[in-house]
Amino acid sequence: MVQSTRSMFSVSDTAAVLQGIAPDGGLFVDPDISSRTFDVSACMRLSYPELAARVFSHLLPGFHEKAKEIASVYPGKFSAEEITPLRPVGDNYALELYHGPTSAFKDVALSVLPLFITAAKSMEGIHQRISILTATSGDTGKAALEGFHDVPGTDITVFFPNGGVSLMQKTQMITQEGNNVRVCAVQGNFDDCQRGVKEAFARFHQESSHPDRILSSANSINIGRLVPQVVYYFSAYSQLLSAGNITFGTPVDFIVPTGNFGDILAGYLAREMGLPVGRLVCASNANNVLTDFILTGVYNRHRPFLKTSSPSMDILVSSNLERMLFYASCGDVSLVSSLMQTLTTEGAYTLTGEPLKRIQSVFSAACCSESETSETIAKLWQEYRWLSDTHTAVAFSALEKYKTSSSYDGNPCVVLSTASPFKFPATVLSAIGGVPSADEFETAFLLSEKTGIPVPKNIADLRTKPVLHTDLIEVSDIVSYALS
Repeated sequence: MVQSTRSMFSVSDTAAVLQGIAPDGGLFVDPDISSRTFDVSACMRLSYPELAARVFSHLLPGFHEKAKEIASVYPGKFSAEEITPLRPVGDNYALELYHGPTSAFKDVALSVLPLFITAAKSMEGIHQRISILTATSGDTGKAALEGFHDVPGTDITVFFPNGGVSLMQKTQMITQEGNNVRVCAVQGNFDDCQRGVKEAFARFHQESSHPDRILSSANSINIGRLVPQVVYYFSAYSQLLSAGNITFGTPVDFIVPTGNFGDILAGYLAREMGLPVGRLVCASNANNVLTDFILTGVYNRHRPFLKTSSPSMDILVSSNLERMLFYASCGDVSLVSSLMQTLTTEGAYTLTGEPLKRIQSVFSAACCSESETSETIAKLWQEYRWLSDTHTAVAFSALEKYKTSSSYDGNPCVVLSTASPFKFPATVLSAIGGVPSADEFETAFLLSEKTGIPVPKNIADLRTKPVLHTDLIEVSDIVSYALS
């Protein structure tokens, strides 16, 4: 059973995957994650699909009989044999999470979420249509569309901030084929899109006029989206072991570029399962609300919303932080509910005492300016011939700051590399001394010529695809559009 972060409301994990978000507005969590034994050492020589099946069965035991079948899809969808290969970059490591069908880390989870949902639908005896609502800051949208297009018994609607994603990310979404997909730009930022989706869920639960369908989500507010992200922390550790870079039990620090806190929360869940995770370093861009929170306990969204070259992290309201508040407060749902209400009404809250100490005992944080992002891309290429996208550069910049802090104790460091550099070709090419074209696709090929790295096929093919989705709405229209 899993429960809401805001009350004692509990459901089966299969029901939670279908519902996406709890009726009280909370997120579903496993309240007993640290009390159940998981044999980490037994997983260290497994293939990625075998490892994923073990993690799925542990965190979502209701899917135990389906776990191997669900995990078996990875080899056919990813170009790298390791699925998420680990590369040495100087004295550190990069975990490349972008070798899937849309060249972003979201593929790792969204390749399997449709299978979780269809399996849950069968096990729960649900016959209604499953409608997926998703807000995206760039990568989730395309990965979700790719995963759910033409899946029987489902439809999917994706909202993205108009002007708030890269041209490549936008093109990936608006050219998406499928008879069950809708893509809609919103005249607002990602937080507006995310808030609108949550309001749509709330309205849906209040109304009784939708007997023919169930709402679910492909965002990491859905526990079925979050759990697959735990797997690659185990994979990174396993690859370090296999290469002889560590011995079993050596703590490893992970540096994670994140805006919504989901990717780094997955590392915390791996740690709670017994993986020897040292510290988790939260890397933010100029929208540094998470850095401030981890350092001070003050979460304040009343600040300028900045559009950066790492748009997937341009977020001021980090949904998955709510789950961390639950764990840090030892399951104090009254506290979590109060903090979330305060955030809604006042735009800020302050965490103090033991819950804050628990967070600061595990998490470090650093942020990165636009100039530092560009400088880091250049340094990684010049010194190591490793090409970074903008989000990963934020993490490498944060890593350098972390290594000079008192929290760093010499552990091996793994940076989660979340997207292909070819999704942000103009910024990356400029950083390494090239001159971008006015045409984004031509720029991608110029980047390839300069570096000798091929443009991923899924990106190269976009140039000739027709635009299929042109809807543009105001923030106030999200709920009615979502429920139409």
